[in-house]
Order: sequence, then structure tokens, then C-alpha cells
Amino acid sequence: CLLGNKVRYDGQHKHDRYLTQTLGEYFDYVPFCPEAETGMGVPRPSIQLVAQPQGVRVLGVTEPDKDFTQTLSNYHNDVKERFAGLSGFVLKRGSPTCGMERVPIYAPNKEPRPPDRTGVGLFAQGIAESHPLLPVEEEGRLCDPLLRENFIVRVFVFARWLALYEKAAEPSVAQLVDFHSDHKYLIMAHDPSALKVLGQMVARMGKDDFEQLKDEYISLLMRALKKRVSRGRHANVLQHIIGYFSDAIEADDRAELVEVIDHYQQGLVPLIVPLTLIKHFIRKYPDPYLLRQVYLTPHPSELMLRNSI
Repeated sequence: CLLGNKVRYDGQHKHDRYLTQTLGEYFDYVPFCPEAETGMGVPRPSIQLVAQPQGVRVLGVTEPDKDFTQTLSNYHNDVKERFAGLSGFVLKRGSPTCGMERVPIYAPNKEPRPPDRTGVGLFAQGIAESHPLLPVEEEGRLCDPLLRENFIVRVFVFARWLALYEKAAEPSVAQLVDFHSDHKYLIMAHDPSALKVLGQMVARMGKDDFEQLKDEYISLLMRALKKRVSRGRHANVLQHIIGYFSDAIEADDRAELVEVIDHYQQGLVPLIVPLTLIKHFIRKYPDPYLLRQVYLTPHPSELMLRNSI
């Protein structure tokens, strides 16, 4: 429905033009609709999560005797092959099948009390359980600049990870060392403590069980990247970066860099301002290690994601 397909219970869609027009310039989409694809029809009677003695069930709103839980649970197993190669997933807010969080769970037997907004859609829950590494977000939360940038960063990082398997049947130790080096400052911005642990994992690769370490590495990495970056941590990374060329630039240029980073940390300018200045000096005084850092351009500049954070 987010792609403009009329598959909702009322026969309409919830076309999200940011997804199709803006992000659509960089991503191909694979559509899913658990309700329509399990033969519930379009249009169809609406469904909801309902608390029952045996757990939360998916029941009809006007026909509460109809239980769709098992049918919808089976859907995930039926379509999981279509998950191959996906680097992210956008879900529909509030849906009893696709809602990621705060989906209303209604009281049984239409008891007159407010719904408990702690539910998760059945399909969304299945994704989280079977594909815990996959970046997932709701379309409504993408209106928040910080959440939007965080999600898209994770999508591109996971896509780079998947690309390692496209280049070779199995990534080598050297490829994973390079991958970690490329993402060092990005990880530092999200979770400095995780960077230390990930670095230790990389140092052990080739000595300990490579397969186990590889899986542990990407699992911790994707968890770390879910943490939103504060202005303070961005400023810390920027200060680390300018240390590579601070001795090469004039004193007044160095003072300007420090001042711009300070203004960013105070919330006076967006992140793109100090980044643009730093990229200027990296072009003027190129350093091979800095040039490979994903942090500087984690996603296409045309998306302008760092203009609002």
C-alpha cells in the first residue's frame, strides 16, 4: 500500500511519495501485503489484534469469530524466499500485520476499555525473528530526520555487507578487515564501546573460528548502528578526523574548523556544515585512510539527510 497499490482493507492505498520518488531513485522495492496475498480480498473486512487467553490473536473487527492468526503466520514462511537480497524493510504504521510497534491490542469480547498500545504486527514480528539483522522502520517514523538518517545509514551498510557475498562466495579475512576499517568512524559515532569490541573481533579473525566471529561481528555492528548519534558523538568523530590534517593547515583555518564543529555541537548549524568544510580540507590534503571512511558519505548526498540533523 505504501507503494501506491490499492491493497488496503478499504480498497485504497497509502502511497508514500518519499519512498517512491525520493528513495526510489536509489532503491528497488519488493512489495508485500500479508492480508491481500493470503486471499482475504480487496476490499475486505478489517482485522485487529485482540488479547485472548492463548495469547494475542488476529481477529475480524465486525466478525470476531473469524481468526486469521494461523493464516497470516503461515504467510511469512511462504514468502521468506523473497527476502533474499533485501537490505531494508519499510513497514506500515499501526497495522495488525505490518506495524512495528505500538499496534493497539484490543480487549476480548469487545470489553469497553482503551486498547493496549504495546502490540507488534504479526508479519513485522516474523521479520524481526527470522531476519534480526535486516534494518526495519515504519513509514511514519521516517518523518523524523534523526530516525530517517539512522535507518538509511543502516540500509546502506547492510547493502555493503551483502555485496561482500556477491563478490565472493565467502568473504575473506582481508575483506572483513577492510570493511571494518572503512566503517570505523561511522561505528564510533553510533557506539564507541561497540567499536572497541568489533575491533577486537577483527583482530581475532584468522586465529579463532572465522565463521562464528563473522556472524557475531555483523550482529553487533547492526545493533550498534541502531543507536541514534548525538551531536556530541558526531563532534567527537569530526575532531578525530581533523587530527589527520590539522598540522598541515593554517592556524586560522584550524580555528575556523574548531569553531564550526562547536557551533554544530551547540545546535546552531546542521551536520552538513562542518562536514562540508572538512571534506574541503580532505580534498586539499588527501589522506588514504580518511578517503575510505564511509562516515563522510554514508548515503548519496542528494538525499540531503544530514542537512536536517
